[in-house]
Amino acid sequence: MIQAIGLTSTPRRDLPPLVDDLSFEARPGAVTALLGEPGSGKTTALRLMLELEPGRGVTYFRGRPLHRIPYPVREVGVLLGDVPGHPSRTVRSQLRMLCAAAGVPASRADTMLEVVGIAGLRDQRLGSLSLGMERRVGLAAALLADPCTLLLDEPAAGIPPRERGWLHGLLRGHASLGGAVLFTTDDAKEAVRVADRVVSIEAGRLVADQDAAEFARTRLRPRVAVRTPHAARLADVLGREARAAQRAVEIVEESGSRLSVYGSTCAEVGEAAFRNGVLVHQLADETGPTGDTGATGRPVPSARTEPGAADRAAPADRSAPAIPAERAAPAAPADASATEAGDPPAPGNPRPAEARSGRPPSAVRRVGGPLRPLRYELRRVSSTSAPVLTAAVVVAVSAVTSLVLARAGHTPQNRLLAAWPELLPLPPAALGAGLLGALAFGEEYRYPALAADRGTVPRRLGLLAAKLSVGAALALLLGALAVAVDAAALRLVFDSGPLRTPAEWVSPAVSWAGLLIGCSWAGVLASGVFRSATAGLAAVLAVPVMVVPLVRKALDGPSAYPVTGLAARLRGLAWAQWPPEADRLVLGALRVMAQPVGTALVLSLMVLLCAYGFTGLRSRVRW
Repeated sequence: MIQAIGLTSTPRRDLPPLVDDLSFEARPGAVTALLGEPGSGKTTALRLMLELEPGRGVTYFRGRPLHRIPYPVREVGVLLGDVPGHPSRTVRSQLRMLCAAAGVPASRADTMLEVVGIAGLRDQRLGSLSLGMERRVGLAAALLADPCTLLLDEPAAGIPPRERGWLHGLLRGHASLGGAVLFTTDDAKEAVRVADRVVSIEAGRLVADQDAAEFARTRLRPRVAVRTPHAARLADVLGREARAAQRAVEIVEESGSRLSVYGSTCAEVGEAAFRNGVLVHQLADETGPTGDTGATGRPVPSARTEPGAADRAAPADRSAPAIPAERAAPAAPADASATEAGDPPAPGNPRPAEARSGRPPSAVRRVGGPLRPLRYELRRVSSTSAPVLTAAVVVAVSAVTSLVLARAGHTPQNRLLAAWPELLPLPPAALGAGLLGALAFGEEYRYPALAADRGTVPRRLGLLAAKLSVGAALALLLGALAVAVDAAALRLVFDSGPLRTPAEWVSPAVSWAGLLIGCSWAGVLASGVFRSATAGLAAVLAVPVMVVPLVRKALDGPSAYPVTGLAARLRGLAWAQWPPEADRLVLGALRVMAQPVGTALVLSLMVLLCAYGFTGLRSRVRW
């Protein structure tokens, strides 16, 4: 059950809101169409329901708002706009990544590709797909976790009319299992053909909420579509016979060879054409909106149907087009063995609630657990070329910079290996780590069921922890690779001249690792707060450019109380006594934090973490 109550978008300057106090319901076991002309507010209404648009109102999915659902992707399947994925990622990689986020087996991706009919495109890049193929990928993503609810924005966009039968059957099959389906369309005939209930809106306001049969009876007009090379002659014949029989018949010439006849039947038009020797190429019953023609009788284009399409357009015919059995009910495969008998009910899909809604328990085996966010993040990172390209650029720039510094001389060995001249705010490896961290967020905000600020707080914290962990690992790998390549380049060009065996390497290593991880985490948190990779990278650059000078001013001058012996005192406070050799690591970390760059990074991370907690973890109830 979907209950939208009082949806109202943020008012625009000198213009009314796109959606104004819109309330309706979409019942389980039924397909509901949200009908309206382009620009009437259909997409905005869906975005308000998914909490992606600022405004007022609330939407309940089986009695809970979206931000209160532990695993939104298992409750709501969404198709909104284009496919939210990296253009270089393959179709299969995209779906397998979403499988990891939804907690379902990776094999589900191949199953859904078969269902939507694009199994042969599994290795195609997302950026190379046509609009129709993109919609199929979006439908597969929406159905991955067998959600109880489907919210689809123009699902038939880009799909040829002759291929829409499988889509209509897919929606009817999902509803027949007890799921609720809500889709938007601007085609009244499609709404009548597919939906059980039609919600009509205009200028963001509710116009009517009717059963499909009642909508067809009150809002659509039956007509006879005729195609003939002698359209003008047939129109004259039909007009003369109607006047002679004193019948009200309206004839509209829609093109040079096409007529629309209102107030007559196929039999009457066919008999009139036969009696007068008029050749007819097509003769079919159609149903169209009541406002297709005005009082002037000017030609108005109407949607065409193939010969024999009247059966599909008739409002009384509620049967779905004939499609294979495996596509008629993709949301619950027949193989119920995927769920073990002893499995507990999956989070987000409790069996009692499913029984109350009339929907049988899901047959998709859940594979959730503590590694689910980490598995998702690893798939997200490994399925694009961004980390590899970033590492290649960083290593090349770092090696060239290190060679230039070695040739100039007077550069400490630590800065030489890090390729960090005094004039640059950060070394190339730190900038690369910050860039990879800034790219961590982005796609989730375009896919509502995966968004980092959706679901319960444990789920959001789990996703953040996974991103921070993977970001730290990538930063350390990038830093180690950059140092190794710099050392190899220096030895190759200058032999062992610039390099000496360091007397103390622990403290520089800890400092280097802390700088890389701090830059990566700053990028992750800033991109999560501002929802922009550019803002994430800007936050990384702001640390040495803006925060470090302020820290230097605050720390300038001698300290009244020295902090010598802090490591030993910390060892005495710890629950488990660490060995004295570990004091070197503690001292190294303290030296890093005592430096201006380290202090600035710590302060920046604390501020960003508080900002992320306020923006991403706070309650999102809107009224």
